[in-house]
Amino acid sequence: MTLNIFTDGGSRGNPGPAAVGIVIKDAANKIQHSFGQTIGTATNNIAEYQAVIIALQWLIDNKKKLVNLSGECRINFFLDSTLVVNQLNGLWKIKDSHLRQKVILIRQLEASLNAGISYTAISRSQNSAADLQVNLALDRTL
Repeated sequence: MTLNIFTDGGSRGNPGPAAVGIVIKDAANKIQHSFGQTIGTATNNIAEYQAVIIALQWLIDNKKKLVNLSGECRINFFLDSTLVVNQLNGLWKIKDSHLRQKVILIRQLEASLNAGISYTAISRSQNSAADLQVNLALDRTL
C-alpha cells in the first residue's frame, strides 16, 4: 500500500497562534482522511515539524483503519517547507535544538510504523489542501 501525506504548518505571527493541516491520500489520489488542529503558540518551522509528527502519530493510532498498513507500506510525505524536507532527508544540518528534538521524535515514530518513508518538497500551490486545513483550524479558534 502507498499513502501520500500532504502536511502543512503555519502560524499567524512568528511565533504566534499555530496550527497544522494534514491530508492523507491513497495511491489512487483518493482522500482517506484530512484534518487540521491548533497546536498553541509556535513558530512556522515548529508548526511544519509538528504537522509531520501529528500525521505519523495519526497513522500509528489508525493502522487498523488503513487497509494493508500492517503489510508492506510506502509512505510519501509532501511538504512545502524546504527546510523541513532537507533536514529530514539529512541534506541540511539542524542547528536549532528545538527542531533537533522534533527530528528525534519523528525518527522514533517512523521506526514504529515499519514502512518506507520519504519526504519531498512541493510548491505551496501543490499543498493547498493541507494549507486550507491549517487556516480552517486557526479561523475556528481566533
